[in-house]
Amino acid sequence: MSQPPILFDRPALLKRRARAVAQGAALFLHEEAAFEIKERLKDINRSFTKVAVVTGFAAFWSTEFPGATVISDDDILPLEVQSFDLVIHAMCLHQSNDPIGQLVQCQRALEPDGLLLVAMFGGQTMTELRAAISEAEVATMGGLSPRISPMVDIRGAGALLQRSGFALPVADADPRSVSYGSVTSLMHDLRAMGESNVLHARDKRIPPRALFDQMATLYPTQGERVVATFELLYLTGWAPDVSQQKPLRPGSASSRLADALNTVEMGEDARPVKTDESDQS
Repeated sequence: MSQPPILFDRPALLKRRARAVAQGAALFLHEEAAFEIKERLKDINRSFTKVAVVTGFAAFWSTEFPGATVISDDDILPLEVQSFDLVIHAMCLHQSNDPIGQLVQCQRALEPDGLLLVAMFGGQTMTELRAAISEAEVATMGGLSPRISPMVDIRGAGALLQRSGFALPVADADPRSVSYGSVTSLMHDLRAMGESNVLHARDKRIPPRALFDQMATLYPTQGERVVATFELLYLTGWAPDVSQQKPLRPGSASSRLADALNTVEMGEDARPVKTDESDQS
């Protein structure tokens, strides 16, 4: 099999994360993700006792899920086959060179009918910054270079689960708007999140000051503030098991939908008509 392309500079990513932690990481979006994951687990009528968390910020997630096995999102995950009933992939899949490989490893680590929960950034994240910095770079430097990570949209996220062999895949999005006093404050926050540019093909030269000055003038404002969109995607999938519900074979239904809805079945182009039982003899 061919190897996936190297999209991210892994050593640089680890350095940026370590610097963020050392300087007091801004993990408010991780807090949102952890809260949402816990809420979703409450809705599942099942207790999970063997939990693994894959993340780039181990200290935070260890606190959120005491007793869980917390590991780094390395290319090879140190997870034993069928050793967990719940795996949480926490806020780092968007920075993986091989997201499908990560999910396949998580699936193998799950017991049959074990649950995977993923929280990650989605394709609408930082749309305002993407547009402003691209326009500014063309104006000041005469071209574009990779500066913001590409991110999967919700449809692509669902496809990742299917391609990784998960049953009953579900993907949904939760966009959040964060207000800042300036574009400079936003950039500082991205560094504190460990989310600054680590693309393998990035321009490693120090960008000119004029680029950021121009970007600040192009970034949309709301009053005297700027707003950044962060789209959080949540993916749910189950390790396959014979006990899980399976879709019925087409044409195998034993009763008509029209009967269940108390309607008269019409032609393909006609609309069903509601019947009134009191009019029937």
